[in-house]
Amino acid sequence: MFIVIQAHEYHKYASILDQMFRLRKTIFADTLGWDVTVIGPYERDSYDALGPAYLVWCDERRMRFYGGIRLMPTTGPTLLYDVFRETFPAATDLVAPGIWEGTRMCIDEAAIASDFPDIDAGRAFSLLLLALCECALDHGIHTMISNYEPYLKRVYKRAGAEVDELGRCDGYGRYPVCCGAFEVSQRVLANMRHMLDVSAPLYVRPKPIRSVATRLLEMAA
Repeated sequence: MFIVIQAHEYHKYASILDQMFRLRKTIFADTLGWDVTVIGPYERDSYDALGPAYLVWCDERRMRFYGGIRLMPTTGPTLLYDVFRETFPAATDLVAPGIWEGTRMCIDEAAIASDFPDIDAGRAFSLLLLALCECALDHGIHTMISNYEPYLKRVYKRAGAEVDELGRCDGYGRYPVCCGAFEVSQRVLANMRHMLDVSAPLYVRPKPIRSVATRLLEMAA
């Protein structure tokens, strides 16, 4: 299942977040060698301290982590503007309530192979992208912004996602870093579901919080 964890829920999903930050260290620091902030067994940076939302893929008990992505509004601090500003034209304005940044996308290939042997890494990433589109639509987001290396465009295309490359720049690592704007719409969602042969929603909407009065009325009915 795919759910969103918001700041006020961090304590409820401590185990999931622990697994996520450990995986991020394994992938981004140990494997890719990125210059990221490592604290003990975790990769966490200053943006994680700002109360971002995390879209996570977990089991039905919400205890085992399979993958996730960090979501932040562009109306606040973002890696996009603070670190990767050279990856898109100076005249481009990407700050708006309906534009959000997605970063630190990762999947636990070992956990997925163990529990979902029919899902390879490519499809796992695609399913996470599909859940992201559903989640963004549910929260009134019309554009997702992300920085990525050029080879990932093939992954996005296979998933049916539509990305407009705004620019790219060298100097951040071994490969150029691109900046892409991903359209979030019902049309794109339908295309992604068709490409991935998925008919039922992946993202689980949070249940609305009912007041005490509402619950008492339901009990009395």
